[in-house]
Amino acid sequence: MPRRTTDYRGLTEINRVRLLGVIQDHPDLTLKALAEAVGLHVNTTRDHLGVLIDEGFVSSRPRPCGSRGRPPIVYRAVDDAEMNAAARRRIDHVREVGPVLRRIGMACQPARVRELGDDAGEQFDTLVEHLDDSGLEPVADDTELRVSLAACPHLQLDGAERTMACTVHARLLRDILAQVPGPLEIDGVEPFRTQNTCELRLLAEESHAAERVCPAAS
Repeated sequence: MPRRTTDYRGLTEINRVRLLGVIQDHPDLTLKALAEAVGLHVNTTRDHLGVLIDEGFVSSRPRPCGSRGRPPIVYRAVDDAEMNAAARRRIDHVREVGPVLRRIGMACQPARVRELGDDAGEQFDTLVEHLDDSGLEPVADDTELRVSLAACPHLQLDGAERTMACTVHARLLRDILAQVPGPLEIDGVEPFRTQNTCELRLLAEESHAAERVCPAAS
């Protein structure tokens, strides 16, 4: 399937990965503070932030300062779809096209996900779309909550830089799942399980899954 113009490309640039990591660790920093943290010019940092916002990873808001004048703009990672219009559009798109693609045989959900119900299905579809659009070629196991991934664009990094990139991506996946209500959570990400693949492990919150299977009598 041809890649769309809205496919994720922002995190192929390592400085954006560093920037997202700082935002994950230190929410509500200003542009100037972020530029200093990543060692980039303010204008370059602003451009990178624009890409991260456009792709639904970061949100911006004015920070009340209790004084006259324009309040400073601060940034944080998106863990609620209402924080970012692009994130909302992505989820709406998945909910609209996911069932259609499954009906015509162009997409499927693992049996374990189907057992957990519609909420899990929406979470899984949203996560897989992100992974696919990021070029990670997700392949889901049919019976276990595991997804094999192609090694990320930062395979060439070494040591602390590679660890940083893996950590940022793992936290991003948790934030994406948090945007869609459901039982699935990130259990762990095993980077470079083989020379060319990584593995994502999911788990189901048992209380939520039980509510979906056996809803309380009204």
